[in-house]
Amino acid sequence: MGRFSDHKAPILAGTVASITGTAASAGLVLTALTALGATTTQTASAIFVLIAMYGLLSIFLSTRYKMPISIVWSTPGAALLISSGKLHLPFSSAVGAFIVTGALLLLTGLWPALGRLVSAIPKPIASAMLAGVIFNFCIAPFKSAADFPWIVLPAILVWLVLFKYATIWATPAAMVIIFTLTAIDRGISFSTNDFLPHVELVWPTFDPAAIISIGIPLYLVTMASQNIPGVAIMKSFGFEVPFKQVMTATGIAAILAGFFGGFSMNLAAITAALNANDHAHKDPKRRWLSSVYGGYVYLIIAVLAVPTVAFVLQAPKDLVLAAAGLALLGTIVSALSSAVEIVELRMPAMVAFLVAASGVSAFGIGSAFWALIAGLAVWGWLSFRAKAK
Repeated sequence: MGRFSDHKAPILAGTVASITGTAASAGLVLTALTALGATTTQTASAIFVLIAMYGLLSIFLSTRYKMPISIVWSTPGAALLISSGKLHLPFSSAVGAFIVTGALLLLTGLWPALGRLVSAIPKPIASAMLAGVIFNFCIAPFKSAADFPWIVLPAILVWLVLFKYATIWATPAAMVIIFTLTAIDRGISFSTNDFLPHVELVWPTFDPAAIISIGIPLYLVTMASQNIPGVAIMKSFGFEVPFKQVMTATGIAAILAGFFGGFSMNLAAITAALNANDHAHKDPKRRWLSSVYGGYVYLIIAVLAVPTVAFVLQAPKDLVLAAAGLALLGTIVSALSSAVEIVELRMPAMVAFLVAASGVSAFGIGSAFWALIAGLAVWGWLSFRAKAK
């Protein structure tokens, strides 16, 4: 019985981690791609390529280094992309920015100094920028509850109950409720063509405005909210992630995915713990199997990319944002807590938060970049004044 349980545990852990990692932010990712101007077929192609690559990378890296290395998309990164949709850039420019993000991830692996430079940005300022970017999405569930109470309120109630008793299932369950009730209410249906996965190449345009507004902020958010925390979480379970090799692999994969509209390749952060803790296997040396099994689950999920896109595009945008907002509640709590944890950095962090939340754009550059610049400028000014005194 014990051997059977030990064999079953990695399968269960990997399955839960992969389903949770994708379901919790699938609506957000789809909204991000459509907000950037991707067509229905381009969106379906991007989702298929992204999830398939997450599966292949998780299997390869976990098998190669015998540790539970999980690759997934960046939920905060997707939220950043939705805000960038206000710039009304062509999707080809966004694709060019995605490729630049991948190149920066690759450069981080080849040139560790770049990773140290990103780490040098005060965490409260980076966290405040992230909180500001996702603020409007986090209030979406409560705003849409007034228009769709019979759909949103049950989801919020289930989320609240599960958040207390089974936190990891809170967001996926709430999203299932929202999407199920939406399908019933709107009579959403699928055609035969809605179940066939495909890929579509998008030729990139390297627009400086898109690179500054999307590419660089996406890289910073990916590093600050996914890769660096992911390494730290793995270390807490006794696993030393081969940073150079992982960054190199994810960077190359991100560049390739970018040509198909894929926007992010990074370490799992929160869901990484599901594959790395003792529930995955009592023996730490066998926990890498959970990420391998999770990789196979990703490949299965990838096949369902087309019907998922078809559903989201038929659903009211407010309900999709409501589901995304519930998925981001944990993220904004963590980001705001980090933003105010150091007294000396509270003012720079708050400035960064307010600039990002304002949605301001200038010279074709979005609020995420200006939030970071504003926060760093205030930090520099206050630090200069303190040293002068």
